Amino acid sequence: LQPGHRLYCIGDIHGRLDLLEELHAQVMRDCAGFTGHKTVVYLGDYIDRGSQSSQVLELLITQPLADFESIHLLGNHEQAMLDFLVDPRKTAAWLTFGGQVTLLSYAVGLGRPMMSQAVELLRDELEVKLPQSHLDFLNNCREWYTRDSYCFVHAGIRPGVPMQDQVAQDLLWIRDDFTRSRERHEHVVVHGHTISEEVEWKANRIGIDTGAYETGMLTALVLEGEDQRLLQTGRVD
Repeated sequence: LQPGHRLYCIGDIHGRLDLLEELHAQVMRDCAGFTGHKTVVYLGDYIDRGSQSSQVLELLITQPLADFESIHLLGNHEQAMLDFLVDPRKTAAWLTFGGQVTLLSYAVGLGRPMMSQAVELLRDELEVKLPQSHLDFLNNCREWYTRDSYCFVHAGIRPGVPMQDQVAQDLLWIRDDFTRSRERHEHVVVHGHTISEEVEWKANRIGIDTGAYETGMLTALVLEGEDQRLLQTGRVD
């Protein structure tokens, strides 16, 4: 990064409010005394899997890190929720990969087995209970962000395609075609989406999804000048 800048990039949170609060506290302790420009980039997948999806969004909206520029990227799970609001029948599969716990965090579908209810009814109830601030937040998330030598994106990029020509399907969902590629990109790509036991340090990419909702380890990559280091919450035994 350019001199006088420090950037913290936080991986997939997936409804773990406890880990996000812990990592935010680490970030604030880490940056104490730093007088330059501070940026925090969130790689998306704030919701699903963990039980406190709505609470994670509320914290990001109402309690941003003080004196930070905050960048929020869209994850495939947020896009799945937005798609469900538009066409619940076509996108009902979202309920099977994390959507049910997100609905429960908004008190949607309580009282009987969720999958026995018509998906349109669940969508209608979500529309009523989803705060407008949460919907606005999701609709305003970016698909990618660049800073100096780095590009930040949820899942990855299509190798060989310029950033301005990348498509949302790849930015939000790509896996093997990106993670197995050794091709040098325009930037070092910092991404989440594909879980690894430890942070993946590659010449062309850095993967920081350490499976927080299962492992208890939420990762932040800290970038300053040529330095690259980590802040992480502890594992759950």
